[in-house]
Amino acid sequence: MGPHRKALRTTAVGAVSATLIAGSALQLAPTAQAAPNPVRFVDITGDGGTVLKANVVTPKGADGRTRYPLIVLPTSWGLPQIEYLAQAQQLADSGYVVVTYNVRGFWQSGGEIEVAGPRDTADASRVIDWALAHTPADERRIGMAGVSYGAGISLLAAAHDERVKVVAALSGWADLIGSIYSGRTQSVQAAAVLDGAGRVTGRQSEELRSIFADFYASNLSREQEIIEWGKKRSPGTYVDRLNRNGTAVMLANAWGDTIFPPNHYTDFYEKLTGPKRLQMRPGDHATPEIAGLLGLPNDVWQDTRRWFDHHLRGVANGVDREAPVRLKPRSSGGYETYPDWKSVAATSRKFDLAGSTTIRANVNSGADGGTVFLSSILDQVAQLPPMTYVPLLPRRWAAVWQSERYGTTQHIRGAAKLHTTVTPTKPSGTLVAYLYDVGPLGLGKLVSNAPFTFHGRTPGKPFGVDLELFSTAYDVPAGHRLALVVDTVDPLYIEHNPSGAQLTFSSPANDPSYVTVPLREQ
Repeated sequence: MGPHRKALRTTAVGAVSATLIAGSALQLAPTAQAAPNPVRFVDITGDGGTVLKANVVTPKGADGRTRYPLIVLPTSWGLPQIEYLAQAQQLADSGYVVVTYNVRGFWQSGGEIEVAGPRDTADASRVIDWALAHTPADERRIGMAGVSYGAGISLLAAAHDERVKVVAALSGWADLIGSIYSGRTQSVQAAAVLDGAGRVTGRQSEELRSIFADFYASNLSREQEIIEWGKKRSPGTYVDRLNRNGTAVMLANAWGDTIFPPNHYTDFYEKLTGPKRLQMRPGDHATPEIAGLLGLPNDVWQDTRRWFDHHLRGVANGVDREAPVRLKPRSSGGYETYPDWKSVAATSRKFDLAGSTTIRANVNSGADGGTVFLSSILDQVAQLPPMTYVPLLPRRWAAVWQSERYGTTQHIRGAAKLHTTVTPTKPSGTLVAYLYDVGPLGLGKLVSNAPFTFHGRTPGKPFGVDLELFSTAYDVPAGHRLALVVDTVDPLYIEHNPSGAQLTFSSPANDPSYVTVPLREQ
């Protein structure tokens, strides 16, 4: 891990700065608008006696005789309890009791950071208990929502507390380890964001510090232990409980989420059997929700209120009759709707990765996934994803294959899949695959990417690799082609290539290599 420490510290400093700026901006939101509903700042006793700092917003004129549906909002990682105050006011205007609380280990709340562990789940139930005892909340109509960390805690709480009837999980995760350890490769920038913000705004437990240390150091002796730790904190582990409880679940995420890539949300969505909704938009982690947190018009929060209105207040707003899967492509402005996730990609198209090519490891070829937050935000607001000039990529360090030019627009929807054969010269290694939209002049715009790491392989012995790239919705214009680029170094990830390592990619006659691209019905 030695070579990565300087980069990690730099990333962490940037992440902490961004967190503090975001926190300062959010503090302005309550003063930017009138607050007609009464707000109370209270202490709530969480699991084991830990004090949780919270605020309560009730509908204007609540007299204690009328019962209102309850919405509980756990805060995001590193953000204070006023994070949701603008939305809490709007929800209270619609007739909800809203309780927002600082999750344990952050800011003024007691305890240590548990990373959505059992104590966090128990805390959510204690907050509900308190609300039922101290506010005009209706025990039969309880919902939870949150952004990022609050989204994960909301899903986990609903799985463990059947009183939670409705959840809106925005920019959350379904598989914690699968998100930041995708393809057995550490997402170092994502981990640095969480680690850095946690150190500045909270108190990390000894267990969490140990997890981070082993994660950064690639301690394979503890790999399975870390995976089991993550499973306990993954809503996907408890999907059967959510189904048994009949919880109405709304999931929203961004295509370019560099903390929690969207694949795990889509897989999780397909396993849910109760009322459900999936919404995907351009952007990075939590960026689609930011405007709403500042009290500005925001379609994510508008849809969240519609979800709650129907399932907690019985409002006939049609949300139950709409196609439940709503996608906003990165390269066009309108929404597309589908009956389920499987219908998103009506067909697929392959292009072959013919021949044999060898690349050297340890050098960044110039193809990479960008920078956490910055790259996907640029894609969100200006349709400027990470780019590279494909003809100039050095073939010494990058393997490149290109499709033919397409005569019509190719509407990519879902996760592209790579199948190839790799022969390493060392037992361990990392490769990163990138799919580019290449224009007539050779400029490639990143469509998707994903990392893959292997350990314990026999040098000189080929093995098959099947890699699912991150899900996306992207339109490749007519006259363009797709390019599959593979190299071994990306600033987003920790790479595991020993010095002097080489990787050979081949396409045996009995097991040809290819990329499968999922396409919307043309």
